[in-house]
Amino acid sequence: MKEPLFTDDTIVFGILALCIGFVFITSTSTHASWKKFYNFMPAVLMCYLLPSILGSLDIISDEHSNLYFVASRYLLPASLVLMTLSIDLKAIANLGSKALIMFFTGSFGIIIGGPIALLVVSLISPESVGGNDFDAIWRGLATIAGSWIGGGANQAAMLEIFQYNPEKYGGMVLIDIVIGNIWLALLLLGVGKTKKIDQWLKADTSSIEALKEKVTTFTASITRVPTLNDYMVLLFLAFTSVGIAHLLGNNLSHLLINSFEWISDKKSFFSFLGSSFFWMIVIATLIGIMLSFTKAKNYEGAGASKFGSVFIYILVATIGMKMDLTKLFENPGLILIGIVWMGIHALLLIIVAKLIKAPYFFLSVGSQANVGGAASAPVIAAEFHPSLASVGVLLAILGYVVGTTGALFCAYLMEIASKI
Repeated sequence: MKEPLFTDDTIVFGILALCIGFVFITSTSTHASWKKFYNFMPAVLMCYLLPSILGSLDIISDEHSNLYFVASRYLLPASLVLMTLSIDLKAIANLGSKALIMFFTGSFGIIIGGPIALLVVSLISPESVGGNDFDAIWRGLATIAGSWIGGGANQAAMLEIFQYNPEKYGGMVLIDIVIGNIWLALLLLGVGKTKKIDQWLKADTSSIEALKEKVTTFTASITRVPTLNDYMVLLFLAFTSVGIAHLLGNNLSHLLINSFEWISDKKSFFSFLGSSFFWMIVIATLIGIMLSFTKAKNYEGAGASKFGSVFIYILVATIGMKMDLTKLFENPGLILIGIVWMGIHALLLIIVAKLIKAPYFFLSVGSQANVGGAASAPVIAAEFHPSLASVGVLLAILGYVVGTTGALFCAYLMEIASKI
């Protein structure tokens, strides 16, 4: 493992801040060339790509940094609280069933995409899909299915169930990260072309627009010049909630693991209930929802969701550090499996979205609730509007629930495909 130029997280964080600052300064520039550039390249995608380029050049590295851990464990739950302060549950319910349809379409795409990808690549590169016993490629791919339908807990469950050779597991992690992050980048690119995509899909966006308009009207009615007191209260609301989410999440996961064998067993369908990260996300979201029924929701007028967006952009930059573009060429066969697999997932989402006239918002968030989980689903959702971040979280939580069952089904189909 090559050591990057900068390993001190204080310096690395400064570099990420520089990237984000550069993007926001140039994206708001009145210069014609910058305007033309950002018409094609959304600002959030640039906040993702710049760290990935620096990582690929060995200037910084996620493997030598704890910044993603900090951003996902501290800033993500804080942003969820701040972005759900003014949530309108009734308006979200009015979004209808298309969000769920697109989510389950994404899950189904992962389930059938795995075995189809194996069959396709076996015709081109048979050596890439072989292996015997615990070296069998399908066993390793089962862990990716767990990650792409549910999350880290479901991925660990698949590794425990199918006992893939630990020495070769790194290759599967590579597909998970590289292909998953390329797909995230493409989805972010699409955010800048949402209107055109929705027109092509002939999508009915009225419910989404109604929610955005309702939130915007409410925000306008309570907007004020924020004071130091407002900022300190937002700090209190965000990070006290993070502390509570960690306290309850850690204790609850330990209690469940120690009390119930069907949760402590990593092979169990319910093993995700033993994940402290899962409970941290759930509890932070619930705290935000509860605060929305109090006067705390008026702090949206002091910029609560804007602070939440700051944390989200930092998270995006740390996710970008995970994407090492040079690794695309390390194992072409495995990467090809991942590309075909994700292509099937994407194609199925596009077909169903076209048939039911679902907006691009539902397509992208439904996909990331599967592939990216709770860390990136809110990122995509918040790009459409901060008030929509909670939709991404709720769908990601659903992904944890169905992840193990879906991944098991996918794994058994891949085992059959590998023997054809």
